[in-house]
Amino acid sequence: MKTPAKLLIVAALVVAVVAAVALKQNNKKAEPGTNTSPPVTAQTASRGDVAGGPATTPPAPAATAKLPKLLDLGADKCIPCKMMAPLLAELKREYAGRLEVEFIDVWKNPEAGQRYGIQMIPTQIFYDAEGRERARHVGFIGKEDILAKFRELGVNLGEN
Repeated sequence: MKTPAKLLIVAALVVAVVAAVALKQNNKKAEPGTNTSPPVTAQTASRGDVAGGPATTPPAPAATAKLPKLLDLGADKCIPCKMMAPLLAELKREYAGRLEVEFIDVWKNPEAGQRYGIQMIPTQIFYDAEGRERARHVGFIGKEDILAKFRELGVNLGEN
């Protein structure tokens, strides 16, 4: 093999190693739970009005009213996630102005799954009104259990 070909191979290897190191360092900076950028909300017909418009997590203090938040990360084709959809729509409707409810389809938006450190779906993340994560739940969870979790966390949703 001639010397110029060897130099090209070595240069390509050096570039590949530098790129791998840079990617690894970038992934360390964006560890799950840091929420450095807002997720893109998946809009799916099966979720009705739960998906809504563009979302921010946690809510920006100056941009929106400070509300507790339930973030459901799942997929619109996952059976337990499909079972959650009507409950989330009901919570969003019944607690409008008191609770923010958001769904993110991590199959359509895998970056969000990585950002939130999701390993199984559905996963629900409970936030207080200040945007701090207070709890997580993996799997299907009923409406009453969601409300009970907020009560347990000391989050007042203005229930009767």
